[in-house]
Amino acid sequence: MTTWNERNLVVITEFRSNGGKLGGNFEGAPVLLISTKGAKTGLSRTNPLMYLPDGDRLIVFASKAGAPASPDWFHNLVANPVVTLEVGTETFEADAEMVSSQERDRLYARQAELYPRFGEYETKTSRRIPVVALTRRRSP
Repeated sequence: MTTWNERNLVVITEFRSNGGKLGGNFEGAPVLLISTKGAKTGLSRTNPLMYLPDGDRLIVFASKAGAPASPDWFHNLVANPVVTLEVGTETFEADAEMVSSQERDRLYARQAELYPRFGEYETKTSRRIPVVALTRRRSP
């Protein structure tokens, strides 16, 4: 049995080798790589995430497939909200911000409509799955 980290490494390698395109379960899905600074270690951690485009923002969901606790990447970006994103072949810094409660519900419902698995994740857990907006940082 493989771990989350081992599965993620396979996805990250495929993403970077194919210009941001993935096959298998993620074929055709909008996936980005997010690199966060570890809240405790300060080390960079990279994770593949599905996202929802929303105007100039990219929206990500701390679902962890409906697990009881939020994923580590979420805790890291709460502590250090400047992240590095890889979208397709482009790499850039972004600011992470929690969305308001009402906006969260609208965005999560949209993601669940497009990808029903996200609706299932919400029924598997008693926690309110956090929704985060990622906005490209402006160059000085």
